[in-house]
Amino acid sequence: MHHDADFQTTRRRHLQCCGAAAVAGLFSSLVRPAQAGYLRNPCRGALPEALRQHPALQQLWQDIDARQLWDVHCHLLGTGDAGSGCRIHPAMHQWWHPGESLRRRVIMDGACVPADAPSVDRAYLQRLRALTEDFPEGARWMLYAFDEAHDEQGRAQADWTTFHVPDAYARSVAQAGPQRFAWVASIHPYREDGLTRLDAAIAGGAVALKWLPSSMNIDLRDRHLRPFYERMAAARLPLIVHCGEEKAVPGAGRDELGNPLLLRQPLSQGVRVIAAHCASLGDALDLDQPRPRLRPAFDLFARLMDEPAWSGLLLGDVSALFQFNRRPEVWRSVLSRPDWHGRLLHGSDYPLPGVGPLYRLGSLVRAGLLDEAQQPFLEQLREHNPLLFDLLLKKSVRWRGQGLRTEVFHSRRHFEHGG
Repeated sequence: MHHDADFQTTRRRHLQCCGAAAVAGLFSSLVRPAQAGYLRNPCRGALPEALRQHPALQQLWQDIDARQLWDVHCHLLGTGDAGSGCRIHPAMHQWWHPGESLRRRVIMDGACVPADAPSVDRAYLQRLRALTEDFPEGARWMLYAFDEAHDEQGRAQADWTTFHVPDAYARSVAQAGPQRFAWVASIHPYREDGLTRLDAAIAGGAVALKWLPSSMNIDLRDRHLRPFYERMAAARLPLIVHCGEEKAVPGAGRDELGNPLLLRQPLSQGVRVIAAHCASLGDALDLDQPRPRLRPAFDLFARLMDEPAWSGLLLGDVSALFQFNRRPEVWRSVLSRPDWHGRLLHGSDYPLPGVGPLYRLGSLVRAGLLDEAQQPFLEQLREHNPLLFDLLLKKSVRWRGQGLRTEVFHSRRHFEHGG
């Protein structure tokens, strides 16, 4: 057992190093010269009146009822410097971990948190609140807590935890601004007090529970999760699960736990499950085959979406779906399946829409999904408000005349009164 534990620790550290290298590549060497101007977030202020009155934005709010618009994937971050209880891995502050330091700088730049900010906690929240003010009254954002990684014995593992956002902080931010925010709990199911925390989250108004299995070290098949599933099904509390490859939050480094087919376990217990990003990145083993082979994770998600047993339980969020590192086949598949659209939900994955080269509109134009004439306004909009940019981009993409239907953006119904 001791040797197995040492192997797992070594493996996770190796994967974290690989993840750091991937981040460095993602945010530096992959930037094309034509996009060098958006390597750094311009962090411009509120929308100028000329942009606010642009026909594309005017049409957006005719198509979408802002009172029904809930962004189902929005991150809180902080360092705890203002009492939030948040923290990030120490390596992200250490120059001798260049990949991790770059990860922190890039994410903070996406959120317009200056390197010399007196308080990261306050600067992050101030920018997020300012961005929401450009939206009509009624639009809301679901703010994510993020629990620590734990081992199989239920012990918190600081070395596997990329960042931590306590439930109490997410709840307090949402309660301070309920007209704009709701909150999503994150409770590791291996915790000894996990069920107690889950009951408290339900009583405290959490609208969902979020797990990132590969980072947090959660095996959805573990028998210890059954009481969690029972409690969540009874409370009609949705479970948001990151599926597919994870690049931004390496954590425990167990990508095999992000296999979409593992969602069958909570689904079979009657839990409504939202597959974050529609499992649109990376590969996973096809566990349905006698000799499992790697297949695109999205293909496995699509298989689940088409299984009649889960039609009333399985959903997907479209956050990060149109980033440059997704395959055009994924973009086209999602757009050409209007029968799925009532089960797809808008999410921004903020602060990632503000992160430099993650969005390459030219790629969408070349793939035939975006009219080139729309590109200049979208790029201008992004410099002022990445949240509005992300929303308008998703409303603008088309494949053979088919875009995301309005019901994708009217996501409020999935979270009020038990969905």
